[in-house]
Amino acid sequence: MSSATQRRRHEVLRAIVADYIASQEPVGSKTLVDRHSLGVSSATIRNDMAALESEGYIEQQHASSGRIPTQKGYRLFVDSINEVKPLSQAEHAAISRFLNEGVDVEDVLRRSVQLLSQLTRQAAVVQLPTLKVSRVRHCEVVTISALRLLLVLITDTGRVEQRNVELGAALSVEQAARLKEVLNQALVGKTLSDASVSLADLASNAPEDIRDAVIRSSTVLIETLVEAPSDRLILAGASNLSRMSGDLPAVLEALEEQVVVLKLLSTARDLGEVQVSIGEENEDEDLYTTSIVTTGYGATGATFGGLGVVGPTYMDYLGTMSKVSAVAHYVSRVLAGQ
Repeated sequence: MSSATQRRRHEVLRAIVADYIASQEPVGSKTLVDRHSLGVSSATIRNDMAALESEGYIEQQHASSGRIPTQKGYRLFVDSINEVKPLSQAEHAAISRFLNEGVDVEDVLRRSVQLLSQLTRQAAVVQLPTLKVSRVRHCEVVTISALRLLLVLITDTGRVEQRNVELGAALSVEQAARLKEVLNQALVGKTLSDASVSLADLASNAPEDIRDAVIRSSTVLIETLVEAPSDRLILAGASNLSRMSGDLPAVLEALEEQVVVLKLLSTARDLGEVQVSIGEENEDEDLYTTSIVTTGYGATGATFGGLGVVGPTYMDYLGTMSKVSAVAHYVSRVLAGQ
């Protein structure tokens, strides 16, 4: 097969994908000739469609119907996208303005998925900044009662974690202040995994009068934040999936399983790179009828988390990829204070 024939067949496939995404109706050869300037006869188009079908890129649901793309066809279409098309200046301005109105990190991320679900008409999800890459900015010690403390951990990504510590004996105001100083010396500027060594060593070096409080506080931090990090998700626009065919309850249940979605977002590690997972490429079979578009957000050299959208395999890939990329870009800028 000549390279010219191969290029033309790829153009035919792209036209079929574009038309099917727009209408969700099977596409026939006459429609392709009428709508697209392919420069060949209807008979040639039919031959190309027959070849694409034999190669598994399109299929015919009924003998008299047109063709629809297969998951293999969508994959070739997505892989042939050389660059993500830019949004308009008005769209960029609207995204920037809406995200800049966020009052804190969680509010910015909540706004990002609300905006992304509206822009794409799909379900949108974002992972709160992962504790694995966040560095501790400060640890506050708050006395709740005579035998209970509240540790408030603030990271450089703006994430706030709170943990209760039950004490064996009451602390004075001065002792609570020294506990705070000891904890901050071990934590500030470090990731929690790096700080775990310092936390484990605190007991042997802590002043005798606050040693028990130091041990209890270190144990809570290590057991709840280092050994079992609690990455959280924000989901928006699940109702947009109601028009999907297939087992919608199973799809929604899979999205509500945070472990499943976190695994999907964990692959979005490179800033600026958009990834697309189509149909059976998704690990969870409940998501076989969906496509998932993801990317990472963060700062130079560090990915804080992933965000993306979940929709039907016939989603608008070009538009969705550009919108996911743009929202991630502005989330990163807002979190960096730019």
